Amino acid sequence: MEQLKHECGVAMIRLLKPLEYYEQKYGTWMYGLNKLYLLMEKQHNRGQEGAGLACVKLEANPGEEYMFRERALGSGAITEIFDIVHGHFKNLTPEQLHDADYAKKCLPFAGEVYMGHLRYSTTGKSGLSYVHPFLRRNNWRAKNLALCGNFNLTNVDEIFARITAIGQHPRKYADTYIMLEQVGHRLDREVERLYELAKNDEHLTGMDITHYIEEHIELANVLRTSSKEWDGGYVICGLTGSGESFAIRDPWGIRTAFWYQDDEVAVLASERPVIQTVFNVPINAIREMQPGQAVIFTKGGKMRTIQINKQRDYRPCSFERIYFSRGSDADIYKERKLLGEKLVPNILRAINNDVDHTVFSFIPNTAEVAFYGMLQGLDEYLNEQKVQQIAALGHQPTHDELEHILARRIRSEKVAIKDIKLRTFIAEGNTRNDLAAHVYDITYGSLVPGVDNLVIIDDSIVRGTTLRQSIISILDRLGPKKIVIVSSSPQVRYPDYYGIDMSRMSEFIAFKAAIELLRDREMRNIIAAAYRKAKEQAELPKEQMVNYVKDIYAPFTEEEISAKMAELLTPAGTRAKVEIVYQPLEGLHEACPNHPGDWYFSGNYPTPGGVKMLNKAFIEYIEQVYQF
Repeated sequence: MEQLKHECGVAMIRLLKPLEYYEQKYGTWMYGLNKLYLLMEKQHNRGQEGAGLACVKLEANPGEEYMFRERALGSGAITEIFDIVHGHFKNLTPEQLHDADYAKKCLPFAGEVYMGHLRYSTTGKSGLSYVHPFLRRNNWRAKNLALCGNFNLTNVDEIFARITAIGQHPRKYADTYIMLEQVGHRLDREVERLYELAKNDEHLTGMDITHYIEEHIELANVLRTSSKEWDGGYVICGLTGSGESFAIRDPWGIRTAFWYQDDEVAVLASERPVIQTVFNVPINAIREMQPGQAVIFTKGGKMRTIQINKQRDYRPCSFERIYFSRGSDADIYKERKLLGEKLVPNILRAINNDVDHTVFSFIPNTAEVAFYGMLQGLDEYLNEQKVQQIAALGHQPTHDELEHILARRIRSEKVAIKDIKLRTFIAEGNTRNDLAAHVYDITYGSLVPGVDNLVIIDDSIVRGTTLRQSIISILDRLGPKKIVIVSSSPQVRYPDYYGIDMSRMSEFIAFKAAIELLRDREMRNIIAAAYRKAKEQAELPKEQMVNYVKDIYAPFTEEEISAKMAELLTPAGTRAKVEIVYQPLEGLHEACPNHPGDWYFSGNYPTPGGVKMLNKAFIEYIEQVYQF
């Protein structure tokens, strides 16, 4: 409903044959470049604020460029960067365009190693200088580094203080620049270690030293020493100027990545179905990176997986399953359907089991799969009702009796339609709010006014702004007796600090509802006590911090908070009764058993840095609102 921004998407391609091979087999040496474009476009949902790509040539001569990068801003950034890259080839003759040897020697972006990135900012930092890949240049080919990732670190302040204390100087106070500096620093040390070995132990000179270094670089050493302090969720990808490439996943498994390899190509992406589609390979041919694991390619194309950091408490992000990832993934599709089906008992309670006078629908478009699961569960419920009705007759039913019973159907309609995308040039308060009310349109005549209930499902309700400004009012025009807003995910109660743009306490309608309930019931002392305990631990090491925001929710049931949310979100003048039904936390875990990361719902953060950031956000909220 309200678009959440997810950190980023990554894609990597390593060609395992010479460019001539792809020219002969596929009619173009641009095979890798074309596949990278498809991988990025298929993950367009993961980043629309910017995009970038990097490429490395493996066989460049001294004095020839071997590492290339292109970046752009905006939702059309993927098209823009590939247009720029192909602009280098537009004046070639047909013979030159299909000459792989000429391409290797003369053309930019004609390489064997590619890396792409799609950016969504969750930090508020924007501009081309924040678009990945980031580049660290050096005269030694092996010391050049391009880095991109899908990540957020929660302990940037600690790492920044430590590395600046020993003389390093990141260009900006941002996690990407700091990671680039850390990995680059360890890469420098690795190259220098090999230089000493080549010169003193192997007694090599000149270019033989360079070749020795590039053939023996141990990226596992680089990653092990640079990543050991990182607290957060991440998949970090990198290329070196000499042709090594890598990807590393956080030890909690918060962020995900998948890889595939055959005898022609190796590929890595943030999502599994894009690899299936782009390379037309079966699901069982694709592997998921494991927590704390790295996938590493040598300059010679040898691939291996290696455990870099010990796996910690396994907590992959459940929002990946509910919302961010493409629903075309086989497992995600099943999970989203099950999320909808799990809600059926709570929905039936909300409508007093009156399915005959209820229309079921969904908020377009990400909730559509959960809607199908909800319908499936409702069909099963209605079939049980029919069986009981037939059995209750106590005699052989007549044709008319059977027809009457079997004619009952779950009534589903496409009630809500995503109509327009608002233009940001309309900025004046009331005018803008009036326009916001028209983001969605309705299908008139889809229910019986004053008689039917309307149940409408969404994948999540975080801030509730769109519900309040648009959806409830426009659904009320249909004249339903009751509007039941259903969320396929649980109540979002806590900020995320691992790559989703939910970082301030004031953003959560569940938190606002709990605060209002404490005020209504003269329990402000709980707010003051939680603030005091949070403030007292502000200077403690993050490993000793406790989540005291849980105290704000503790006095109330989920139903009480949902009822208060409905009250806060219902616009004045709404005729229908409004109720909000949430997925229970248990339902989420039953539907997505392999993705137990639920900190935004439960407050159980996977890393100490998450609790530290929450503590800070809670203190800031209380001091701003209550002026303690």
